[in-house]
Amino acid sequence: MNAVQPIADASAVTAARRSRLGGLMTRLWPAVIAYSVILAAVILVTKFSGATDYVGPDNDDGMRLVEVRDFLAGQGWFDLMQYRLGLAGGTLMHWSRLIDLPIASLIRFFGLFAPRETAEALALAVWPVSLIVPAMLAMGVAGRRIGGVAGMHIALGLTAPAIYTGNRFAPGAIDHHNAQLALVATMVAMLVDRERRGWSYAVAGVAAAVAIAIGAETTPFVAVVCLTVALLWAWEGENFAIPARAFGLSLTIAINILFFATVPPRLYSMVTCDNLSLGYYSLAAIGSGLLLFSAVFASGLRRPLRFAALAFVGAGVLGAAIVIAPQCLSDPLGSLDPMLVELWLRHISEAQSLLALARTDPTSVGAFYAAGLFGIAVCIFRLIRRDRVQIHLVLLFLLATSWAIALVQVRGATFSNLLSILPLALLIIDVRRISNSDSENVAVAFVYVMTVLASVPAVWAVGGGLVSMQMENDAQKAAEPTKALSCTSKEALASLAELPLGLVSAPSEMGVPILRFTQNRVLSAPYHRDQGGMLTEMHIGLAKPQEAEAFLKGAGVTTLAFCPKDLQTRELAKLKPDGLYAELGKGNIPPYLEPLAKVPDTGVQFFRYRPTAN
Repeated sequence: MNAVQPIADASAVTAARRSRLGGLMTRLWPAVIAYSVILAAVILVTKFSGATDYVGPDNDDGMRLVEVRDFLAGQGWFDLMQYRLGLAGGTLMHWSRLIDLPIASLIRFFGLFAPRETAEALALAVWPVSLIVPAMLAMGVAGRRIGGVAGMHIALGLTAPAIYTGNRFAPGAIDHHNAQLALVATMVAMLVDRERRGWSYAVAGVAAAVAIAIGAETTPFVAVVCLTVALLWAWEGENFAIPARAFGLSLTIAINILFFATVPPRLYSMVTCDNLSLGYYSLAAIGSGLLLFSAVFASGLRRPLRFAALAFVGAGVLGAAIVIAPQCLSDPLGSLDPMLVELWLRHISEAQSLLALARTDPTSVGAFYAAGLFGIAVCIFRLIRRDRVQIHLVLLFLLATSWAIALVQVRGATFSNLLSILPLALLIIDVRRISNSDSENVAVAFVYVMTVLASVPAVWAVGGGLVSMQMENDAQKAAEPTKALSCTSKEALASLAELPLGLVSAPSEMGVPILRFTQNRVLSAPYHRDQGGMLTEMHIGLAKPQEAEAFLKGAGVTTLAFCPKDLQTRELAKLKPDGLYAELGKGNIPPYLEPLAKVPDTGVQFFRYRPTAN
């Protein structure tokens, strides 16, 4: 009996600990922290430990680092010029210092006790991983608000693989897309507050303003969030007055603060459609101000009169858009030169439409669009059944907007996949309840498992990959493609360090690495605001050798980079078989280009430009 007592006591202690742990995991913060810490650890171990570079693979990651370095070197808060990019005078970038600031602060902090490169590596690892917490918190809040504790855990459980596979939160991913995802999740979490607390909608308003300030990609979504709040107010009146006032007031205050805090005074009157400028500022300020005014003075009116007031708000915003920023009502990239559209934009995978993706990579369509479409279908089915109508109506409105944006540009699928988690979490809860009530029914259990799997975009990606492998023919399997030599690595660009600083003409994909690894200016990088530089580089490659010199001399080029494996270079050579790039590919070097020693095992050849005598 005495021997049994310690065992019983130990079992009781273990059971108590499990009970306390189980109780903790029913609360929001402990659950979010647990999921976030595990996810961050997995990302750091699997992605950071095996990485060959501390900067993410996207050009935007490298360009952000260049911008942050300039900021740390003394370039002003309001000065967003990239003086080393493009034609003479540089290129005005459209990114926000709101993202530069925390990254620069981390680099400065780690620089107190580590060399510069190590400090950068640490900062670039910490920043994206730290954003996991607000993203997971927002999704946990949203899941808890719509589905209780089970909804919270399912939302967190589905968000974790979405974050892991999406690579937006991986070490080195320092563009603004991870922050945008966290802000989009925050807005949705606040809008599904069933208790309609004013502070929730105030947070949504601030998140909307910050989203506009850091990048224009989310402005259509922000517009739909504003419309959702406005429609709920018009429908419910006094019952929704406090949320509408809180949202309108917070958005008005936040957008004013952010505009004057981030836009240089000399650009107050400029309208641009790819960042926070007079255009988006005025529309957000006017729309939120009119919504606030309506919620204060018209909430007690009858429903038809409230909708009339809302129509007046809409007319005011539309009128302001037509007068102040008519160009922002169309495609922001619509003004791109046709040559850039054909030779550059259509090759950017994240800018492709669904139709273009279906032609070039049909097996990946499911990963980008299936979960979102599944979520939309679930919302429609719930509405038909009149099941939790308001929640599913709000989710449908927001999810359908994100999914429609993804139809035009595949990059929007990241947002629609994230938002689809919420209606699918509710579906999983209901299917699980049915499965548990009839545990002997294999068909129900199968439906439950398939519902969970269909809710994860990564599963669709794996399925698409298996189909793609199956479709490969024997010849493709047998063929071993030659490993392309790098034109963008630090080693490949080492030759530039031996030359006096100057202007390098290189394919746009080489532009950011040249800015990062050297102090040279570069003519072209893959940014739509550098149209002049990109077009000049293309004309250099297309022109006959004797004509190309005029472009080199006119732009002030000192060095030309030729990368025969570069996609754009190959396109230009194919387009003009007698052009400079085509001739260089054949080994025909004009007299004004002096080849430099090529770094072994790299794919780029540099030429020093020596003007010929006239």
